[in-house]
Amino acid sequence: MATGAASAVQVTRTATPRTFASDGVADRFMRRLFGITTIDERSGRGAHRAFRISVFFSGIRCLITYLLIPVLVPVLSLAGWVAAPIGLLLCAVAVVNGVVSVRRFWRADHRQRWMYTIFMGVVFVVLAVALFSDLTRLGAIA
Repeated sequence: MATGAASAVQVTRTATPRTFASDGVADRFMRRLFGITTIDERSGRGAHRAFRISVFFSGIRCLITYLLIPVLVPVLSLAGWVAAPIGLLLCAVAVVNGVVSVRRFWRADHRQRWMYTIFMGVVFVVLAVALFSDLTRLGAIA
């Protein structure tokens, strides 16, 4: 066998790009909203992780705001202004992780992307109410 000459023909496989599962108006709108043009198969694993982190921070915020603060404020004579900054920070972390997780579900063209989107929409409404409450407590909103 000659070492200098190409003795075998290389077969290259060109992967055909996978198309989105649905091309409905609502799906196209959501993909455009999140700036998604192609499917990223690896994004699905990261989506579940980001989703869990977002829900975790929302839960921690609820525990601190509605359980620990009401108990600790009278016991430690802390003012109500302690809860608001903590709540604002946790809301911000939860919202950022929520948006990241929903975007990853859409990038992966996950079959449950609408369920996760609706669930996170409900979580965002709860966070918006909590954010309004925290801002009112700080006196930023009258």
